[in-house]
Amino acid sequence: MRVGGLRVDAISDGAFVARPGYFGPHVQASARPDLFDRDGAAWLPIGCFVIRDAAAGAIGSVVLVDAGLGPALDPMPDGMFLVGGQLLTGLRALGLHPTDITDVVVTHFHMDHVGWLFDQDGRPMFPNARLWFGAAEWEHFVEGPGEMAPHIRSGFRALDGTDRLRPLRADADVASGVRAILSPGHTPGHLAVVAESDGERLILLGDAITTPEQMAEVGWHSMGDVDAALAERSRQELWRSLAADRVQGVGAHFPELRAGRVVDGRWAPTGR
Repeated sequence: MRVGGLRVDAISDGAFVARPGYFGPHVQASARPDLFDRDGAAWLPIGCFVIRDAAAGAIGSVVLVDAGLGPALDPMPDGMFLVGGQLLTGLRALGLHPTDITDVVVTHFHMDHVGWLFDQDGRPMFPNARLWFGAAEWEHFVEGPGEMAPHIRSGFRALDGTDRLRPLRADADVASGVRAILSPGHTPGHLAVVAESDGERLILLGDAITTPEQMAEVGWHSMGDVDAALAERSRQELWRSLAADRVQGVGAHFPELRAGRVVDGRWAPTGR
């Protein structure tokens, strides 16, 4: 999709098969047959996004937002699972190589957002890229109790103290027209990313909002929320932002990775 003079491409690294219980123990599949199939599963993408200049032949920053699950299958409770492995294929389809990525913004450190950052030996998969993330993610996942694969943790630790790591405690510009903004709650240092050009804005929501359907239902949260109350405040703030003129948004697990905006309090898809 185009955002003014920027091009934003969505890539799914694989699938997140969610069940009603992900959104709360009281949630029934029958409440949203538009989201859950006949077996009570929601087949959601594992979204990553590439932001770059839309001009043909332009040379500049190539920003990757999130790094998928990687080539893995991870079971979750209640028959849910994550399966990944398609990000590099998606990059190739766009004519990009991992060495072309100048910046990676990691919305948060859950496994389906960091999987391609490092190989099994902890070596960077995007060797020329700076890694941007909320500083509180490091404290919770790398140094604290948060779950993280050993090779991802060792990869981060090997870069500790270098200018490759860009931990954020405030909103910051990543590249021209690309800004990371704090949206904590789902995880302590969760970020959203704003692509803005020529008066148009696209907000990449990460997991701050899991699906648009979540916002239409009272009491739907996320099983992964570290701080449920703070996550709800961030969700509502971002949702209000999507009601502004010339603003769209899309989350990492939105069906079809389709962007949209909020009109009269309701989700209105606008494109891909």
